[in-house]
Amino acid sequence: MASADFLEANGKYAANFEKPDRSLLRNVIIECSPYDQLGLKLGEVITIRNAGGSAKEALRSIMVAQHFIGVTGEIAVFHHKDCGMSRVTTEAMRGLVRIANPGRADIAATVDGIDFYQIDHIEESVKADVRFLAENPLVVKGTKISGWIYDVDTGKASRRSL
Repeated sequence: MASADFLEANGKYAANFEKPDRSLLRNVIIECSPYDQLGLKLGEVITIRNAGGSAKEALRSIMVAQHFIGVTGEIAVFHHKDCGMSRVTTEAMRGLVRIANPGRADIAATVDGIDFYQIDHIEESVKADVRFLAENPLVVKGTKISGWIYDVDTGKASRRSL
């Protein structure tokens, strides 16, 4: 997609755009896929996206949402089936970056320090992220935290008992 395509698509979007009511912000969702599957409208939640929907990578953004913006509601951790991070390991990602940058010791050293938070078992990854947030003193005490799995084959999201 080129810039002209972005502008055309955005023009269509903007033609029906309604400025979101930011007073509705109550919750935070951490995920790696779009949240339209939840029937949410722009401005209803803060969505923190990263590869694998990692809560550890999202922590800085959660702190901004809670402590600066004042979002006080639930944090929902969404992972989805068939996620790219369930098909690649941290070591494989490091290798791909090293191969793409031959002779760059600085890049190799940097990428070797990155955890890509591979997902070995989706259920366990959701539970670990919920536990990480629930036990983290940087998350506002008393915040409700839930875990979810989105099935990319059926479009269904299901809450996980933790």
